[in-house]
Amino acid sequence: MLRHAIAPSARYTKASHDVVRHPRLSSDAKILLLYVQGLPDGAAYKPLSELARKLGIKGRAYQKAKGQLVEHGYVHEWRSQGEGGRWQTEQLVANNPLTTEQAGHLRGPAPAPSRPSTHLPTVGEPAARTVGGYKPVEDHSDKTTPHPPSEPEPEPELEPEPAVDPDPEPTSGSADSLQLARAERVLLSLRHTRRELHLGVREARALAVEAVKWFECGVSESDLRHALLAERPQDGVRSAVGFLRHRLIQKLPEPPIQHQPRERPSLPELVECQGPGEPHVFRPLFGETQCPSCRTAAEPEPERIPWRERFARINSTPTPTPLPAKA
Repeated sequence: MLRHAIAPSARYTKASHDVVRHPRLSSDAKILLLYVQGLPDGAAYKPLSELARKLGIKGRAYQKAKGQLVEHGYVHEWRSQGEGGRWQTEQLVANNPLTTEQAGHLRGPAPAPSRPSTHLPTVGEPAARTVGGYKPVEDHSDKTTPHPPSEPEPEPELEPEPAVDPDPEPTSGSADSLQLARAERVLLSLRHTRRELHLGVREARALAVEAVKWFECGVSESDLRHALLAERPQDGVRSAVGFLRHRLIQKLPEPPIQHQPRERPSLPELVECQGPGEPHVFRPLFGETQCPSCRTAAEPEPERIPWRERFARINSTPTPTPLPAKA
């Protein structure tokens, strides 16, 4: 390996070989430690996380690098509660590993815990509850009046309520409302998959009329949701209402073809069999007068030849003369 190195004359940071060659420190931890070492005195007051953010070390990578520096004694932290009950964190970054006692000695005496702040009293002083402002009601129970008390008016008779069927049959209006509710539920659920398709309740209710047409074509809720989420545009969605209305109208599938039921061929009528035996009926297919069983019984049985005679007949058959071969 060839090596070419020129020692800088200015703007450099002295790095210990123990840090550069540390086997248990990641590259983020080493770069963060060297970066803090090279900062001027006026820029070292910022928290370690803010300095790491300038290097592009964020999130999980920063937590991992900081944990390694704390584990090996390069970073120490102290949390204390200041005035007003606010918590503050002090950090110490060293270019060589320090123990907890050594870091505490460099930090100095810990600040005394602050006492809880006293709350200011409520404005004003407690006062007695004021009662009054109205005149007492006069008692006229001991006085007589020439007018007798009026009789209470009779309550109006209530008409009997009509009987309500406990199991009403669904009408077309209720069926349409169920379809609209299904479509509205599907449209409002799109926000959980793609935030750019967030719809309000009124917007979803207006688009549900077009979505119901998909249900009438035999499309299920899952298929409708997949069709609205598929093929995401490259430029993004500017208007969720316009995008969904265009997709609902342009990609509406064709309604299913309703096949008419085939007419079954009429079967021939039953007729009485003309064959021997007890009278019975059958269904003729080609105008025959006897059933299949009677026709089979009327046919003569084939001649049964013993196997020896059949074998003799086969051997007595003359063998054909082969044709002469062509020259």
